[in-house]
Amino acid sequence: MKVEGYLFIGCAAFFAGVDIVYWHFSKDPTGTTALALSVGLAFLSGFYILFTGRRLPLRPEDNPQGEIAEGTGELGFFSPHSWWPLFTGLACATAAIGAAVGWWLRGRVFRAAVSAQRRGSPRPRRSPNRCCR
Repeated sequence: MKVEGYLFIGCAAFFAGVDIVYWHFSKDPTGTTALALSVGLAFLSGFYILFTGRRLPLRPEDNPQGEIAEGTGELGFFSPHSWWPLFTGLACATAAIGAAVGWWLRGRVFRAAVSAQRRGSPRPRRSPNRCCR
C-alpha cells in the first residue's frame, strides 16, 4: 500500500504548489480555498493509507516477487440478476444534475431513488414446501 499512499502524498504536494502559484497570480480566495482543501484531502488520504498499510500484512501486489496466482480468491458477492443498482445509479446521477439545473428536480428524483432502493432490497423467499394462501 506504499505506492497508493505515496501517490496521494504526491498529489497533495502538487496541489500545494498549484495553490501557491494560483494565489500569486489570481488573488482569488475561493479557488485558493478549494485547492487548499484538496491539499488537505489528499494528504489525509495518503497519511491514512500509509499509516494503516504498516499494520496490515503484505498484499500480493506489494510483493515484487509475487505471482498472479497469489491474488486469486473470492473478492465478494455480486448479484448477477439485479437491475436495481442501475436504476439507483441513474436516479443519483439525475439528482446531481438536478442540483446544478434546478432544485425542483431533486425531490422527484429522491423519491425515485428511495423507491428503487426498496424494490432492489433482498426479500426473504418462501420455502417451496409451504402452502401459499
